[in-house]
Amino acid sequence: MLTERSLDTHPPVHKTYTRGTHRTLAPGMTLQRLQALLPALGITRLANITGLDVLGLPVVMACRPLSRSLAVSQGKGLDLPAAKVSAIMESIEAHHAERIDAPLRYASYAELSQTYPVVDVSRLPQSAEQGFQPEQPMLWLQGCDLFSAAELWLPFELVSTDYTVPVPPGSGCFAANTNGLAAGNHFLEATAHACYELIERDAISLWRLRGDDALTGTGLDLQTVDDDNCQALLEQFERAQIDLRVWDVTSDTGVAVFNCLALDRDAERCDPEFGAGCHPNPAVALLRALTEAAQARATFIAGARDDFTLQHYAPAERARRRRECRRWFAAHRPCRDFRALAWQDGETLNEDLHWTAQQLAAVGIEQLIAVDLTQPAFGIPVVKMVIPGLEGAYEGTGSDYVPGQRAQAIRARRLP
Repeated sequence: MLTERSLDTHPPVHKTYTRGTHRTLAPGMTLQRLQALLPALGITRLANITGLDVLGLPVVMACRPLSRSLAVSQGKGLDLPAAKVSAIMESIEAHHAERIDAPLRYASYAELSQTYPVVDVSRLPQSAEQGFQPEQPMLWLQGCDLFSAAELWLPFELVSTDYTVPVPPGSGCFAANTNGLAAGNHFLEATAHACYELIERDAISLWRLRGDDALTGTGLDLQTVDDDNCQALLEQFERAQIDLRVWDVTSDTGVAVFNCLALDRDAERCDPEFGAGCHPNPAVALLRALTEAAQARATFIAGARDDFTLQHYAPAERARRRRECRRWFAAHRPCRDFRALAWQDGETLNEDLHWTAQQLAAVGIEQLIAVDLTQPAFGIPVVKMVIPGLEGAYEGTGSDYVPGQRAQAIRARRLP
């Protein structure tokens, strides 16, 4: 039952693996468990695409041909087992969000809210293409607020990733995507990963809205990085002749978030790519940003993602991206000290999530809504988190997204 998922009542969940990521099981043990499930999940191949790039950081692609969304999922890690687990988990979470087995209600917000607790839709990321209408019927499903353990209803389109069926009536009001969707060895492991992803997207959006001031005023001084795993990976980029710029984009939540840009010194070898990461432990957040940039490089080279169009590889588009990324490189100023960031590293996932929840509550974010998508047939915890009040993915002019209250406050401060 979701009501047993409250952060206050959940038994302690101890971390047993902390090399580059915090998990309840080592990747090798998780991989052994997952491999037997691959056929039933429709995963036909795990492709090690590490060798496509000169960097050498493990990157793996999981292929699921009968997917109802993307047929390939990527994973990365400090070693090959971690990268394989990362790719499989991403594929599993998509599989589960495509096949939601939960009671739904078809009603308008005005009708449903008279009888049942409903999420405050004004605090959800809304689409720029279609405005929300309280009288418009749509599909709803139930989630659980991990602060209060209260059950409440939220729009189904924020959770489902089945893109093979006709769009249900009333859909299109919200900026729906896979942000906040995660799988893990334990429910709290998946929940933590999902929450950090949403905090990351919020921070990146707020940072982007600050414009060029953000590029010059938030650069991380990589010479101040004192974590062994981070230092080793930074040296690996240097040996591969890949230059890096990292920005500390941590927002008012205080949960560490980094945005990384990797630019190859040989422009013909690979295009520039970004990576971002969030975690209460800044070292883990930085590793996630660096490894995500590495994953993005290998993914672009492989060219197998369903959502990569010919436009992505058009010479004019690639030249435009290179010019813009070189501008970002030139604007970077290494003014932020890695050691000055807030640092939370509990022995349990509960401690990290409690700290994160307190950080969010301090800026007016008072709900962590979990939709438990775990399927008994597989026994792999999968959760979709929705955090009302956090910003969605703003990627500049033309984004299908209406900036929320936090973004509007940033914009207001930029006005003359």
